[in-house]
Amino acid sequence: MQAMSVQQPWAFAIARGGKSVSNQSLPTAYRGPLLIHASMRVDLKACDSPLIQAAGWDPRDPLATIGAIIAVADLTDVCSAGGRACECGPWSEPGLHHWHLADVRALPRPIVALGRPGLWEPKATLVTEVTAMFTATAALNNAT
Repeated sequence: MQAMSVQQPWAFAIARGGKSVSNQSLPTAYRGPLLIHASMRVDLKACDSPLIQAAGWDPRDPLATIGAIIAVADLTDVCSAGGRACECGPWSEPGLHHWHLADVRALPRPIVALGRPGLWEPKATLVTEVTAMFTATAALNNAT
């Protein structure tokens, strides 16, 4: 499993708002599960973006936190169209690589963690904590 740090409110939009493309400066050969880490930086100008507002941005939401894992997604594809037009949707920015995210699962609560720029490998204890949280939530849902 890998992880990537994303500035808020973009991380929130992935976790809650259907943002299925992450714009990155570099491509990756990695495909598979990806922890979404809300970095310690906030893109304040983006908070007023119509896309972010449509995604339901709410700074009071626990997943609007910074410095924490807030979701898990599957990295399924990377579009490297460069400056050419592509069909990656409204979240894609021209000139960047579009990392396609699918099956996004927001965590029931954020898990505080240090992130890094780019794609990074999370500690095994962090992966275990995320897995345990999803298992416990599923058990609670099945019991009700």
